[in-house]
This record gives sequence, C-alpha cells and structure tokens, in this order.
Amino acid sequence: MTRDATAPGLSTSVGDYLKAIWVIAREGPASTGDIARALGVTAPSVTGMLGKLKRMGMIRYTPYYGAELTGDGRSEALRLLRRHRLLETFLIRDLGYGWDEVHTEAEAMEHVMSERFTERLAEHLGQPSHDPHGDPIPRPDGSLPSTPSTALAEVPRGGRFTVSRVLSQDPEVLSYVTELGLGPGSEVRLARREPRGGLVVVRIGDEEVALSRDLAAVILGTPHSEDERQGP
Repeated sequence: MTRDATAPGLSTSVGDYLKAIWVIAREGPASTGDIARALGVTAPSVTGMLGKLKRMGMIRYTPYYGAELTGDGRSEALRLLRRHRLLETFLIRDLGYGWDEVHTEAEAMEHVMSERFTERLAEHLGQPSHDPHGDPIPRPDGSLPSTPSTALAEVPRGGRFTVSRVLSQDPEVLSYVTELGLGPGSEVRLARREPRGGLVVVRIGDEEVALSRDLAAVILGTPHSEDERQGP
C-alpha cells in the first residue's frame, strides 16, 4: 500500500479512529465514551484501539483522561477529512445526492482515493473551502479555513443569525433541518426562549419554529449586531 491510499501500515479502522478523535476534540482530549458513541462501537473496543494507536505514535493516551492526536495522527486525520468533505461536495453538487445521504458513501471511498485524484477532484470543484454541510475542508497542508462557530442556542432574543454549518452527520437530523429551511445560508431571528431553557423559538421568514436546545446547539453560524440589522 502506498501513500496514495491510507498511509502505510494504517488500516481503515485506524483512519476512522483518528478522524473521529479530531472531529470530537480537535486539539484537546477525546474521551473513550465519546469515541465509542461516534463510531458505534463498545468502550472496550475503543480502549484496545487507543492502546494500538499509542504504540504507533499516532496519539497520546491516558486512561480516564482521553486521547489526543500527535502530529502524525493529526496529519492523517486531516488528510482523510479533506478527502471525505471533497467527496461529499462532489456527491451533492454533481451527482444529486441529498446532504443527508452522503456521509456513508464518502466513508466508503475516502480510504481508497489517491492523492492525485483528491487534488484533481478539488480542482474540478473549484477548490471549495467548505462542504455543503458547512464543514471546513482541510487544505493540502493541513490548515483549516476560518469557519463561523457561534451556536444558534447562544444568540440573544431578537438577534439575527446566518446559518453556516450544521454540526451533525445524522441523516434524520439533516433531513429535519432541511424541512425547516435551516441549511447553510439561511437567515433566522431568535424570537424567544421557553422559560426553563428547553426550547428555542426562531423565526424563519414569516413562520416561527420551536427547536430543542440540543438541536440549536449544533446549528452554527454568524450572529449579526444591532448596527448590521439596521443597515446603513
């Protein structure tokens, strides 16, 4: 196996773990439980794999604290994320997939793409900075484009908000968000919060929609100031 596919000595499952750790924690530690939930595996399976990744020099792992990527682990995770997010962009833009359909397809293909194909695909797509979910696409050097990170749940009452990203790969969540009209580029106004904090009510056009706080927490974007709302 060459560098054109998964890096030498790294299985598909190893790559999936590295990618999951990055998505969960970025520069911080990812707990065993969070990794298990992200990958749909048992905690003992995660513990075994983390031991293997530590011996390979891909992570720093301390029981009861969590796992952090080393420089090599980070590079491999971002390389796979670049492929994954370019593939999702291609499947949606060029092949007509829904954004709630592409995650599994991209997972299957990202490990077998060559670097040459990856860069040809990026060129074909116009070197996009973000995929259709609003997730940043790592650059070839591993750097990441700037991405709005304010959650809709944090917007003050009356605040206007432009959606940039939905931080979920759950098809049911993405389908529901699509039905509500809350995809990237949508503009909403936070109308009110249910007094005990359970619901966030937003106005989308002329309609009001009630969201759970958990859902509002994974809808990220850019809040607009009072001056911006008033305009020049």
